[in-house]
Amino acid sequence: MAKVKKAYFCQSCGFESPKWLGKCPSCGEWNTFVEELVTKSSAAPTTFGLETSKPLRIDEIDLEKTPRITLNSGELNRILGGGVVPGSLILIGGEPGIGKSTLSLQIALRTHGLKTLYVSGEESAQQIKLRAERLGGNNSDCLIYCETLVENIITQAKHTAPDLVVIDSIQTLLTERIDSSPGSVSQIRETAAMLLRYAKESATPIFIIGHITKDGTIAGPKVLEHIVDVVLQFEGDSNHIYRLLRSAKNRFGSTAEMGIFEMTSHGLREVDNPSEMLVTQHDSQLSGIAITAALDGNRPFMIEVQSLVSSAAYGTPQRSTTGFDIRRLNMLLAVLEKRVGFKLGAKDVFLNIAGGIKLSDPCIDLAVISAVLSSNLDIPISTDICFAAEVGLSGEIRPITRLDQRIAEAQRLGFKKIYVSKYGQKGLNIPDGIEVKFVSKVEELFRSLFGKG
Repeated sequence: MAKVKKAYFCQSCGFESPKWLGKCPSCGEWNTFVEELVTKSSAAPTTFGLETSKPLRIDEIDLEKTPRITLNSGELNRILGGGVVPGSLILIGGEPGIGKSTLSLQIALRTHGLKTLYVSGEESAQQIKLRAERLGGNNSDCLIYCETLVENIITQAKHTAPDLVVIDSIQTLLTERIDSSPGSVSQIRETAAMLLRYAKESATPIFIIGHITKDGTIAGPKVLEHIVDVVLQFEGDSNHIYRLLRSAKNRFGSTAEMGIFEMTSHGLREVDNPSEMLVTQHDSQLSGIAITAALDGNRPFMIEVQSLVSSAAYGTPQRSTTGFDIRRLNMLLAVLEKRVGFKLGAKDVFLNIAGGIKLSDPCIDLAVISAVLSSNLDIPISTDICFAAEVGLSGEIRPITRLDQRIAEAQRLGFKKIYVSKYGQKGLNIPDGIEVKFVSKVEELFRSLFGKG
């Protein structure tokens, strides 16, 4: 007979406690413990009727028998490391309305020759059909199944033997083993473990959609992110049409990859050339705009940095950034005031990264300083000039990694000049058609750009 007991679980990390605690001893969060019923069953673990594996020597494992599954999405294949590994568990997280369900349904509809079981716990079959007609895909091998009980889902997957399973979403699933509501820590942990066991025993890859909390982390216990093989994070803004798909964890590839999609009325469209998307074409030259050659993963692209410097209207100067770390901006403004002599302490400074994306690449420093100087002097920077270097506290221009790729991307897009660090020219291959300007200090950059000093 099953024993029923009560326990308290931390909604942030999944830590279990026999009594209520104000502060979680595992993650340090306050007021996160919720009481749940836990059912301890004496039944044997579910095997799904699959063959039990046995230990193998590592040289006996043949990788050619399990090739990666190629999806009808070049961006997604590249982020996953060349395709989907059989038996992998892939978690897709993001804000509501960002495009998680759209992306997963497009995978099921547009990858022909791949039998897919699309399981939805949030929509009816008719609603999914309406969305499929809007997306324009038609795949007779796509099976729609509306269910929330994980035992029934695994039974149907066993009978239909799909090549790929999509779960929308993990927060709606429940199992009869646990006497608690869907979305609770215990339900998410147990259902994810059952799906993981099925995926490994049947070599069937499973895409799982996960909701996120208000602070941007995936809802549920942290163990969910530990047991899955890949964690993909959808980023973007409802006010912008572009979506960024980043790999936060990948056991079978690099986590330094990023994919860019455009949200249209017919679903998500892959953006093959992000540089042309992120650099705005202006009819005339404008002050406060500088272009940087950024790098995210293995992909170089050009990004427009916009700055506005004006006198403080209310006494206290404002510092505001969009897509850039405000602490980094304050540091760069201090460097300009100390090394170049600009008195920006009494002025408002606003900074924006065009396209609604967020960057942490240090190469953007030189473009930020150039945009701020351009706006302060009201002198535009030529549209065929770009920047790629880091700025130190002493005002020195520091080198960055993989400069060859950045210069090649700038030359391909028609830029005539690029400013880089003087200390990074060793072994540098400069293509024809672009001039590389080496600078060592911020003062040298100021004199070269604006002919002053």
